[in-house]
Amino acid sequence: MELKKELLTGNEAIARGAYEAGVTVAAAYPGTPSTEILENLVKYPRVYAQWSPNEKVAMEVGVGASIGGARALVTMKHVGVNVAADPLFTFSYTGVNGGLVLVSADDPGMHSSQNEQDNRNYAKFSKIPLLEPSNSQECKDMIRLGLEISEQFDTPVILRTTTRVNHSQGFVELSDRTDDTPKPYVKNPRKYVTVPAHARALHVLVEERRSKLAEYSETVPVNRIEWADKRIGIITSGISYQNVKEVAPNVSVLKLGMTFPLPEKLIREFASQVNELYVVEELEPFLEDQIRLMGIEVTGKKMFPRIGEISQRILVDKLLSATAYKELIDATVLEDGIEAEKEIPIPLRPPVLCPGCPHRGIFYVLSQLKMTVMGDIGCYTLGALPPLESVDTTICMGASVGSALGMAKAHPEMHGKVVSVIGDSTFLHTGINGLVDIAYNKVPTTTIILDNSTTAMTGHQDHPATGFTLAKEPANQVDLEALCKAIGINRVVVVDAFDIDNLKKIVKEEAEANEPSVIIVKRPCALLIKERSLPYVVDKESCINCNKCMKIGCPALTAGDDGVVVNTALCTGCTLCSKLCPTGALKKEGDVIG
Repeated sequence: MELKKELLTGNEAIARGAYEAGVTVAAAYPGTPSTEILENLVKYPRVYAQWSPNEKVAMEVGVGASIGGARALVTMKHVGVNVAADPLFTFSYTGVNGGLVLVSADDPGMHSSQNEQDNRNYAKFSKIPLLEPSNSQECKDMIRLGLEISEQFDTPVILRTTTRVNHSQGFVELSDRTDDTPKPYVKNPRKYVTVPAHARALHVLVEERRSKLAEYSETVPVNRIEWADKRIGIITSGISYQNVKEVAPNVSVLKLGMTFPLPEKLIREFASQVNELYVVEELEPFLEDQIRLMGIEVTGKKMFPRIGEISQRILVDKLLSATAYKELIDATVLEDGIEAEKEIPIPLRPPVLCPGCPHRGIFYVLSQLKMTVMGDIGCYTLGALPPLESVDTTICMGASVGSALGMAKAHPEMHGKVVSVIGDSTFLHTGINGLVDIAYNKVPTTTIILDNSTTAMTGHQDHPATGFTLAKEPANQVDLEALCKAIGINRVVVVDAFDIDNLKKIVKEEAEANEPSVIIVKRPCALLIKERSLPYVVDKESCINCNKCMKIGCPALTAGDDGVVVNTALCTGCTLCSKLCPTGALKKEGDVIG
């Protein structure tokens, strides 16, 4: 019987692989480039998939499911592993019952991230086996392989992807779901209760496991040599493998699908038979450093950058220094890689808050009040850009709240001028503890929660304050106002995001108060509103070309020699621009005469 094939992204393929391999519990916090994995997995039968408040909780859900005997999948972007590291490292010691795979979706090039850390290092640090798929088919297949390794060697497994793998499409062969009956749970405190006496014994087992995994990596099919011309040999993995095959199809390649522990014997065999040996890997010299420790001479980061993605153009340019490469490479590839790929100037299109975004008003107010604004991760990070330019810092999820406390203590004279800004989803992720700290230590600073009723930045996922689960089932809804009061914040004010005058008054009052306060700025994300109000237009007779409306940075407004023009196809009718107009020249469509 012919196997069914579908064109899937890497994320869709991971979801399919989890379904086929019998995963019954999956948890995540949405984060690009991993978000779509659970959004697809939740559609399959016999799989429970959920959004968790943060990655640490998601990891703990997966740990509990695994200990209970179920196969589990936990997914997150690379910086999410920082949050989940605490349970992850200890789970490496305890081992599993049902198999568990953690997907770490890295982001070389920082397409949607605050850093480009290389999470392959987490595998080495936590002594957990690491798999790296290079296309959608391998994304699917390596989920099953990872679960099998997990159960065979009593360990969690990391599947490390990158943005290009997560979002690229490829044909994938589909299979049926395997048996998903959980293994029985047997009480075993020596295995799962990591008091020091137990953990010391478990550490010994971890080291024994690493030796066994190193032997296993020598024969696992995802590590393979593709012999061709032996004048050049390239060791590579992940998306870099695809780029190498495109620009150097005639060189010998050692493709590593399991990159920790490394197959030392296989690497030595490959290195001994090629004249020039290179390692092509994005970001850190993870493979290169380990290969050098084997006493093998190899060229890696001396030639290839450790910043950003390694494109085909970069590969061609760098490999041209190798004489053998010039002789091997097809002239057409050289032309495509160097001549035809000349950069074409493209006008810059900086990111901007959407038309009708409820965050725009608060940043305008904060800018007008000249506040020091400790920012956070979300769409509202864009408040740092012109013309609003009101956000001072963005560090990590939840950092704004604690940072405001630190700033307030460092500069007491700035009282009344320091606030933090955080979204509703991010507040539930890791902002609550910071607010507890403020309440506990009675620090008079103001926390502004931008409640737009969704996790907007990653594609409008639900969270505990939206009232719906990942499966769109009704859920208990966190009351942010009541939560803040329960923490110990006595001053909690709720205000409409588009009520500019009231917003400015409240921010000023609360920032100057001599006790902690919270302002909840409420309005749904503009993209959630399906029924639009009439757009605004400019009454040319009333417009005095003062351009005050342009200070909010709305992409629906354009200033020209003849005055401001409203793009009615973009305008949501949010009213914000009209409230800034001193002459009332911005009016609802239909209200302008002539």
